[in-house]
Amino acid sequence: MNVIVDTHALLWHYLDDPRLSTAAKATISNPANQVFVSAASHWEVAIKLSTGKYTLQVPFASFIQEAIHDNGFSLLSIEPRHSAELVSLPYHHRDPFDRVIIAQAIVEKLEVVSADPVFDLYPIRRIW
Repeated sequence: MNVIVDTHALLWHYLDDPRLSTAAKATISNPANQVFVSAASHWEVAIKLSTGKYTLQVPFASFIQEAIHDNGFSLLSIEPRHSAELVSLPYHHRDPFDRVIIAQAIVEKLEVVSADPVFDLYPIRRIW
């Protein structure tokens, strides 16, 4: 299965946070699944770190290495075809980072690992 993780799911997986559901943890940890991380997610983390809205116990570069690369996750860049999907995407969700992840999931036909029920209003399958 090919999945894209929402930013909080990536962070909770990295931190072994108990808020990560059993189904989400199993999906992310299953070596048979291809796990994608949107460029929007590492951008969101960087912005929240720089504004003081979030803190990590390790430098940002270490987080990227450990949370993404060491887990064998694939980075998904934001392509024009993803941006084109945003043009017609209904505004059920106002968060720009989540909107990019939703657009990428639609275009790339990925399932989304997210606790956010608003994702269910879009034509994607959410795992939680």
